[in-house]
Amino acid sequence: MNVPCRNCHAELRHSFVDLGPSPLANSYVEPDRVLEAEPFYSLHAYVCDKCFLVQLPAVTKAETIFSDSYAYFSSYSDSVLAHSRDYVAMMMERFGYGGGHQVVELASNDGYLLQYFKERGVPVLGVEPTGNTAEVAIAAGIPTRNVFFGVETAKALVAEGIRADLIIGNNVTAHVPDLHDFIGGQKILLKDDGVITLEFPHLKQMMDKNYFDMIYHEHFSYLSLYAIRDVFARNGLTVFDVDEIKPQGGSIRVYGRHDADSSKPVSERVTRLIETELADGVTSLDYYRRFAEQVYRSKRDLLRFLMEAKEAGKSVVGYGAPAKGNTLLNFCGVRTDFIDYTVDRNPNKQNRLLPGTRIPVRGPEAILETMPDYVLILPWNIRDEVMSQMAEVRTWGGRFVVPLPEVAVLD
Repeated sequence: MNVPCRNCHAELRHSFVDLGPSPLANSYVEPDRVLEAEPFYSLHAYVCDKCFLVQLPAVTKAETIFSDSYAYFSSYSDSVLAHSRDYVAMMMERFGYGGGHQVVELASNDGYLLQYFKERGVPVLGVEPTGNTAEVAIAAGIPTRNVFFGVETAKALVAEGIRADLIIGNNVTAHVPDLHDFIGGQKILLKDDGVITLEFPHLKQMMDKNYFDMIYHEHFSYLSLYAIRDVFARNGLTVFDVDEIKPQGGSIRVYGRHDADSSKPVSERVTRLIETELADGVTSLDYYRRFAEQVYRSKRDLLRFLMEAKEAGKSVVGYGAPAKGNTLLNFCGVRTDFIDYTVDRNPNKQNRLLPGTRIPVRGPEAILETMPDYVLILPWNIRDEVMSQMAEVRTWGGRFVVPLPEVAVLD
């Protein structure tokens, strides 16, 4: 294939899983363009046999994926907001941030997280590449630079006199095609005694729980602690602590510092989790080869459930229009022959069509109007939030279904 690893630059030769051709997961289709073709790209992930980073070769530019019509707004998820509030409280207590410190968030979206630092009097700055989400943040009073972050952006900020006591990157590390430009930029921007925290889905959890729908073109990398520690080390940074956290079905939050900052010793949590990953086989290709078959089995199970439901005369709709749901539906070939429509709280997705499958997206009230037999929860990571919001579904005998880690009808 002659494609280099984005970390160590060795040639990628080993398949992780091939999900076939798929459209960009957040490229929702306007109804008046339903007859037009949309581009599909290979969704084939590989594992590097040198540094063991799981990754998608870049099939299109990041600017194409993260355009000014980007449809994801973090503030529409109650669980994301609650997680952000808890994070801010924890960081302020642990590191004592206040009015004399500078917090910078990378991929700050609509200001969903920085608002909580601002409320506590901490100076904030967001760096967000998508224009529409940046505009919302600015309108809410969150200073935001509408630009991709990397070494050049970091140098420009430092030239303005901006350096960060805390750099935050939640669910962004996987989204960057050039890891060393991204991490190297943080090295430049970070104060000598500063802290970096990055949150991302943990590869171990994705594999253990079969969350293959987290693979889509927006996610260039799928990270273990072993792999991200190596990326940090190549850029003069040390991972000194790690938290295992709940978002995205199982994520980790890594804490980074300059190599020279001896005030923050490496915790036992880092050592223990690395040991766990090594025991699982993170440096063995056989560990990664086993993943594909369970993915293909999940496809068969979902299709079997949907076919049996339709044969029984049952109606099925979706809840949510997340990127992960678009991977699942396109890989499984599920269209309106199986799912009548899906709903989403985000008005930026409503009255549009899902990419590839062309399933209509409506407002949540549509479920109360049509009273389906089954509601397939596509953002399975917030299933409790969804079932609480849509509790009325049970009043007419409707039932909730999650597709992963295995198809389950929930009581």
